[in-house]
Amino acid sequence: SDLYFNIVKQIMEEAVTKKFVHEDSSHIIALCTTIEACLGHLLKRRAAGFLRSDKIAALFTKVGKVCDTAGEVCHKVQEQLQQQADLTRTQSVGHEPLRRQGSSTTSRPPQPLSAQAIKHIWVRTALFEKVLDKIVQYIVDNCSKYYEREALMHDSVFGPILAALLVGPCALEYTKLKTSDHFWTDPSANELVQRHRIHGAHRGQDVLAGRRPALGIRKRQSSGSMSEDRFAASAREYVESLHQNSRTHLLYGKNNVLVQPKKDMEVLRGYLSLHQAGDNLTLKWTPNQLINGTLGDCDLEKSIYWDYALTVPLRQIVCIHCHQPDCGGTLVLVSQDGIQRPPLHFPPGGHLLAFLSCLETGLLPRGQLEPPLWSQKGKGKVFPKLRKRSSAARLIDQEANGEEQSAADYVFRIVYPGYRYEANHGDMMDTQGFGGSPSSWQQAEVTTHESLCQSCSTAGSNVSFDYASGCTCIHDPIPLKMLCQNMKRQIVSRAFYGWLAYCRHLSTVRTHLSALVNHNIVPPDRPCEASGGLSKEVWSKYQKDCKNYKELELLRLVYYGGVQHEIRKEVWPFLLGHYKFGMSKKDMSKIDAKISERYQQVMREWKACEVIVKQREKEMQSAIFAKLSSGSSIDSHVLRLVHRDSTLSNEVFMSVDEQDAGSQETPSGEDSTPTMTNLVPPVALPQEERPLVEFDSPDSGLPSSRNYSVTSDGRTPSELGTSPSLSSYTCTFVHTIDKDVQRCDRNYYYFTTSNLEKLRNIMCSYVWEHLEMGYVQGMCDLLAPLMVILDDECLAYSCFTQLMKRMSQNFPNGGAMDSHFANMRSLIQILDSELFELMQQNGDYTHFYFCYRWFLLDFKRELLYDDVFAVWEVIWVAPRISSQHFVLFLALALVTVYREIIVDNNMDFTDIIKFFNEMAERHDVQHILKIARELVHKVQSLMDNK
Repeated sequence: SDLYFNIVKQIMEEAVTKKFVHEDSSHIIALCTTIEACLGHLLKRRAAGFLRSDKIAALFTKVGKVCDTAGEVCHKVQEQLQQQADLTRTQSVGHEPLRRQGSSTTSRPPQPLSAQAIKHIWVRTALFEKVLDKIVQYIVDNCSKYYEREALMHDSVFGPILAALLVGPCALEYTKLKTSDHFWTDPSANELVQRHRIHGAHRGQDVLAGRRPALGIRKRQSSGSMSEDRFAASAREYVESLHQNSRTHLLYGKNNVLVQPKKDMEVLRGYLSLHQAGDNLTLKWTPNQLINGTLGDCDLEKSIYWDYALTVPLRQIVCIHCHQPDCGGTLVLVSQDGIQRPPLHFPPGGHLLAFLSCLETGLLPRGQLEPPLWSQKGKGKVFPKLRKRSSAARLIDQEANGEEQSAADYVFRIVYPGYRYEANHGDMMDTQGFGGSPSSWQQAEVTTHESLCQSCSTAGSNVSFDYASGCTCIHDPIPLKMLCQNMKRQIVSRAFYGWLAYCRHLSTVRTHLSALVNHNIVPPDRPCEASGGLSKEVWSKYQKDCKNYKELELLRLVYYGGVQHEIRKEVWPFLLGHYKFGMSKKDMSKIDAKISERYQQVMREWKACEVIVKQREKEMQSAIFAKLSSGSSIDSHVLRLVHRDSTLSNEVFMSVDEQDAGSQETPSGEDSTPTMTNLVPPVALPQEERPLVEFDSPDSGLPSSRNYSVTSDGRTPSELGTSPSLSSYTCTFVHTIDKDVQRCDRNYYYFTTSNLEKLRNIMCSYVWEHLEMGYVQGMCDLLAPLMVILDDECLAYSCFTQLMKRMSQNFPNGGAMDSHFANMRSLIQILDSELFELMQQNGDYTHFYFCYRWFLLDFKRELLYDDVFAVWEVIWVAPRISSQHFVLFLALALVTVYREIIVDNNMDFTDIIKFFNEMAERHDVQHILKIARELVHKVQSLMDNK
């Protein structure tokens, strides 16, 4: 039954995640196998058929004769089997079936069934037709006709359960559609982690490093991720802009132009194009991986190749360096700020010259290349003839002999005669987000006259033009000087605005995060290495002489290395505040005696209440039984008792500070005591008596919608004694505690019957002393690890009381949970803005409700027991060493460890809850603690402006 229940649960989870279930899903196969095993268990021979090997087919056929729903399923199964036989016969003769005249040419031929579909065809067909639950229910109702008395379907409990659990799967949508990522859709958390490890093994980079390439795992449309459409539209618009269209003209295009985006990368091939839109020229280089990709793929925009695509407005370019090796050519663009773009390597065949020719044509009439390309008859545009500068005598000899030296390297300038350079400067500043340049930075107009000789354009270079006539113009160095000044001012401006942005960012960080960490950084290597933690040897030295180690030094060792397991029972009472560091053994004994005396007193009080309640319940049940036996009606007093106790059984926390409207009818002796009343509306209560929200289960990770009201008349338990009203009130919590205690870590070896009884005693005692808070589900989870380590009832009671001073704020009457969520939002928004944006895009789960169970139980449900011990002791000492909010950094570290998996798989809120639920008790805790400490130190460093 457990296996069957788990399969149904998995199918329903898959439907919630993907909005449908595939017919070939492994969960469907498992469900059909389980149902067939149940239906075939001890089936009578008459129902199974004497000569039939398929019992399920015989059963469905027999039931179909008397049940119309089963008969329709039998008819559909026979049609499928006939189609399968026809397909098999057709394929055996080696040709496709001929369509009849008049049949639709667009009709899809029947597809062959898989082996699993044929094997479970009866149950599958009934399931996909959404009638399997009705057929099974009919079989259960008439089980005596088909089954032996010992059969599973004949059982009065398991048979109806089997039919009832099928109602959910029969209400789902099923599909045969197979996409390219069908077999990799929504893999399990363990599979995602394994693939991520395999994919990232060769890189050897730290988890906190930069962005990594995608894993190649694609999920179906993620709920709430509407930005994917914008990504696809942006990619489509970019690729379409590479072609000729009504807005831009394509002046040049060449594929297989090589670019090396980074030094440590391989050379990429791409498409180089030159576009003109009005007076603007734009050069684009696009990697072939983007052009060949699918435009509709929503993940295309996120591909790493988009980081390498080049889009360069020619208004920002001042110089073009051309290099002509033996084959092909290389072009380097230099912008106004002096930054060089990655070199463009042209393939052989004169493509570099063709590009420059198109560029020169596109610049006209407002701009031009200096020096310009030459025109030769029959050859078109050619590079200008240049020769090296030399002495006057050697120059005369070369002219006399007609010798020319062609240059292999050229430097072309892009100039705009009659235009101010400030226009280019302003464009560049706008693209950098700095706005226009100040008026004081405006440059004088560059004096460029039409008769300027071409030797001026190469000032500062080692080549010049060969002119027969001498140069008569005055070589003015002002344009180059102003260009350098312009570059200098832009660099200073960029540095200034960068510094200003950093100061503003740091101010925001200090405002939002300064309260989350201690400003005094305690390093792990002061005065000695702390990675070994608090060992048995160090603790022995401390016990012998408390002056050997200061308290802060011991806490530092625990923070960076934990506590050795053998001494945890001795150390934990100090970490939780039961003892004080430096306390003598005599003082410790006094504290133990005082705690034991108080614990025994509390135990006597609530157990006395429990005896009274049980006696009253027994008397009430006897009265009801007597009334029913005599056949007389039940009086109003008994009905009120029944109503009250049924309310208690439903775990509703009632008000005790108001009189019952019918209290005058109560027996003598109960007139003056407070009694249970109806549920008090939460808004009608004072602030200290507001509703206490109960949680369905810490497993769910989300609060329940049920609100309960708890009030108290302000008196202590000792003042109230053992009044019947108070005992009933206390027993309300006891009923809930009893259920949770029985379920608490039942598979862990420590929790035997006797130890569970101790756990119940401690929990009831704590609730008795804190009736204003009451019991909230999850408290047993916090007490259980203390019981395992301390193994002492009184000591565990005291330490749990100390622990709850902090943890009670996380429960509904505390209010700390909202602060945790707000602080998590600030942390991730500042430390990992990319992940924060992803959370906003995919349904906006920046409320961080998926962290609820983490904070509520200090990660107890996420870790194995040994790991819980290691994490808790670090949390306890962190307020003195690094941060009072260390749980926030643990949560952030837990997200950071799986950050790439979350980003690569585009997880939404449902995905991330499912992922972390499946990853529970599988985390590398030491790695997570290491990252959490690093994150705290990172924020501390920001506070110190380091």
